[in-house]
Amino acid sequence: MPKMQRIVKPKTQRAKRALEERAPKLIENTKTALFVKGGHTSEVITQVLRDVYSLKKPNAVLFKKKNVLRLFDDQTPMEFFSEKNDAALFMYGSHSKKRPHNLVIGRCYDHHVLDMIELGVQQFKSLSEFKNAKCSAGIKPCLLFSGEAFDQDHDYKRLKNLLVDFFRGPVITNVRLAGLEHVIHFVAMDGKIFMRSYRVVLKKSGSRTPRVELEEIGPSLNLAMGRIRLASEDLFKKAMKQPKQVKIKKIKNMSRDVFGTKHGRIHMQKQDLGNLQIRKMKALKRKPEKPDTPTKKMKTEP
Repeated sequence: MPKMQRIVKPKTQRAKRALEERAPKLIENTKTALFVKGGHTSEVITQVLRDVYSLKKPNAVLFKKKNVLRLFDDQTPMEFFSEKNDAALFMYGSHSKKRPHNLVIGRCYDHHVLDMIELGVQQFKSLSEFKNAKCSAGIKPCLLFSGEAFDQDHDYKRLKNLLVDFFRGPVITNVRLAGLEHVIHFVAMDGKIFMRSYRVVLKKSGSRTPRVELEEIGPSLNLAMGRIRLASEDLFKKAMKQPKQVKIKKIKNMSRDVFGTKHGRIHMQKQDLGNLQIRKMKALKRKPEKPDTPTKKMKTEP
């Protein structure tokens, strides 16, 4: 007989709120990321996990204990961590002679690993090496992607989608100019991925629009792509499917331009303007047409 799933009933109000928070919703909560250290890690990988964790706070969980995982052979332990912590994103760091300074970044769908990509750290500068002011914790970053590979190569397209999902933060509708403080830039060039982090500095320009400057704050990473495990196209489409209640219903004959201005089209029947009642004015009154009178011939003297 198949084993039936046990239904957990809350015994306290706190447990009830926790279950309601994890329950499926039409609009999902902000995704939480897990940062897991492997059985053997280097100082570089440990610092990378800490720095990226500081960028993701407060929607992140950093594991302090080591966990020996082989993600490309068995994803069950990571799926257990995902379900236990209600987290959809993860970053796993390890170090070995065969794969030095290794990162695995991935995401889960319904607490099952959807896709993950292995990235090797070739060069790294931590946040502490940049002696300047940092951005506020929990601020939503502006993500920039440069390089033709992000638009042409299939694997790089999926990597771009994964990075956007990992670093985008909460979903918002409006952005305040002064609140745009953090910029994360990814560049794909010569088979490598370069990650740079900047702080936006607004300075006086003599006009209403301030002068914008970028100041690098770290972390700075040079990455090389390794092993890849991507979801099938059908599963990927299923994971991106949105419920009907969330989709915006299209209103007939209504559209918006690039500036957000609403335009409407009205269909009317053909009107007869001949019988249209207008204001009676003397200038607009029709005058009766006069019959043509024959012209008089001029008399000529003999």
